[in-house]
Amino acid sequence: MDQFLWRVLPLLTILVSFGVFFYLQDSYTAQLFPLIKLPRDKCSLLPHRHFWISSKRIVTPQGIISGSVEINDGKIISVVEGHAIQGKPKQEEVIDYGDAVIMPGLIDVHVHLNEPGRTEWEGFDTGTRAAAAGGVTTVVDMPLNCYPTTVSKEKLKLKLDAAEDKIYVDVGMTNNLCLSIQLTELLSAGVLGVKSFMCPSGIDDFPMATIDHIKAGLSVLAKYRRPIVVHAEIQQDFENHLELNEDNLDPRAYLTYLNTRPPSWEEAAIKQLVSVTKDTRKGGPLEGAHVHIVHLSDSSASLDLIKEAKSHGDSISVETCPHYLAFTSEEIPNGDTRFKCSPPIRDAYNKDKLWEAVLEGHIDLLSTDHSPTVPELKLMEEGDFLKAWGGISSLQFNLPVTWSYGKKYGLTLEQLSLLWSKKPATLAGLESKGTIAVGNHADIVVWQPELEFDLDDDYPVFIKHSELSAYMGRRLSGKVLETFVRGNLVFKDGKHAPAPCGVQILAK
Repeated sequence: MDQFLWRVLPLLTILVSFGVFFYLQDSYTAQLFPLIKLPRDKCSLLPHRHFWISSKRIVTPQGIISGSVEINDGKIISVVEGHAIQGKPKQEEVIDYGDAVIMPGLIDVHVHLNEPGRTEWEGFDTGTRAAAAGGVTTVVDMPLNCYPTTVSKEKLKLKLDAAEDKIYVDVGMTNNLCLSIQLTELLSAGVLGVKSFMCPSGIDDFPMATIDHIKAGLSVLAKYRRPIVVHAEIQQDFENHLELNEDNLDPRAYLTYLNTRPPSWEEAAIKQLVSVTKDTRKGGPLEGAHVHIVHLSDSSASLDLIKEAKSHGDSISVETCPHYLAFTSEEIPNGDTRFKCSPPIRDAYNKDKLWEAVLEGHIDLLSTDHSPTVPELKLMEEGDFLKAWGGISSLQFNLPVTWSYGKKYGLTLEQLSLLWSKKPATLAGLESKGTIAVGNHADIVVWQPELEFDLDDDYPVFIKHSELSAYMGRRLSGKVLETFVRGNLVFKDGKHAPAPCGVQILAK
């Protein structure tokens, strides 16, 4: 018996040693992620690093082609028209999507993910899952609604740390307009741009900015060639638009809220902005700076001011949002605070004029202004539009909503890709994103424009607080089938990849 033990003991020692080694190796790898890449099957629902995707409808900068896209190590290495794939790859390395559309992944440059501090509203995990499910491959997070807000290099680090190991798509950061010293530090740390409000933001530690603050910020931003994105409303005395008395002030009536934020608020803010953007012209004292106006809702005087400034060579751009292109004030039921946002959703005529501006190129791009909250702050039971938190959650519905409403106005696939991919990439300075072109990141959405679906609780899309979405209950067309981020298949058939392998984007 003793002899037997002496013989097997060395073998047992070796086996135990191997067991301990592999246990420690697994623990070590987990601690170092993402410095050490997780196995491919953790980041992607597709095991290949080198593969082809084919379709009869691929949206490229040269137009829509029938052909194939070759992807290797997360990048696009060739785009071939027709199905004559060079190199004759193995059958399992080719995915043929038939007539489904292959398009650059959407880039949403205006998203509130609210982490750290208000993760119960939305967070990096839930928000980027929603993005992936909607064909959005990159988001730019706004510094508002998180706690603390991003107003210093130290608080930016809190934001970056909070996102670690949680993001399913690529994420860039912005910061609040702040003192020039702090602003320089934040820009050096890699934020993609600066956010400011010309009216109260609703968050105490995110103060509003005057036009003098904005002009001072632009002098710093000009050196870095990064944009300032502006919530362009200036609060005015609205008693000229609404007599405040018990007879006509019904807080449940959407018209009551709409009248508290008239188009003149946007016009007043934009009038001040274009008085400054003239200095951003070529040879001007602020050349290199850029002003981007977020979520425009007024299609009349405000838009005219922007068009005029552009005609003079001002460095200025503007976005609007799907909810302004989908809804009208006439259809919003009293008490349905899901539709509250600022600026507010205006009437049907205004919506038609916004679509006209989008299709004619006067509105440069689209974003969601995805601004979720918790149910109790929306005051759904009370239906008080004046007290309810404003903001519409729509990150995962960008593509079907824009397509469903836009095709009625003549929106094309090429225009859709410009509005949601190419132009947002240009604004954010993302040179390797926004188009299906050789050398770019393989950020791709595969979707079926003709496929209709009901947006209800049974729809297999990750969403937080689905009861707050103004889009729930709608029938839409344009279903997202699959989403690739840097060549990783992160979403397919309602399922996400096992691990979040998105990348945090910092400006150089």
